[in-house]
Amino acid sequence: MGIRGRPHRAYRYVGPAGPLSLVRPGGRGCGIRSLADFEQWVSALPARELAEPFTFVVDTAGVLRLAPRRSEHVVCAGGAAVLAAGEMGFSRASGVWAVGEVSNQSTGYCPDVRSWQAVADALDAVGLGHPGGFTYAVVFRRCPGCRELSIVREEDFVCVFCEGPLPDRWNVDDARGAIPAGPGGA
Repeated sequence: MGIRGRPHRAYRYVGPAGPLSLVRPGGRGCGIRSLADFEQWVSALPARELAEPFTFVVDTAGVLRLAPRRSEHVVCAGGAAVLAAGEMGFSRASGVWAVGEVSNQSTGYCPDVRSWQAVADALDAVGLGHPGGFTYAVVFRRCPGCRELSIVREEDFVCVFCEGPLPDRWNVDDARGAIPAGPGGA
């Protein structure tokens, strides 16, 4: 469940078909439900991998899933809908792990910046400290004119392909709707 008992919005995969062919049964990112899960996962990584952010999704059960940065978000999610997706970097100070950087940068799911609450809820459940919002937020919109996907830069809501106006509200997936987070999405 989301903030104030309202469900988080779920995002379907809206990216190109190619990455879907990489989804394999049981091939999702590592589910992180506790600090012990995270510490076990991170301890198995080579130190050089910690220098880059990781691919993450929050599945519809609210579970944080992590995979190497060069992984496709749809593979990390096992092809399923997600509550959030992006990249996440970690830091360790005085023996305590925390999220140092986090974004909603996923051109496969194109989550709205409001997906932050699902990320915060998942990180709070694990016990990982985090910033109060995305350290890099991407604003995705679909152009109502040419139907191309656009990234809004510097609050300029104009399509880079046809120069038509982009809506103020998130509209990437025409099949809008919120689904409650709960069992079955894990």
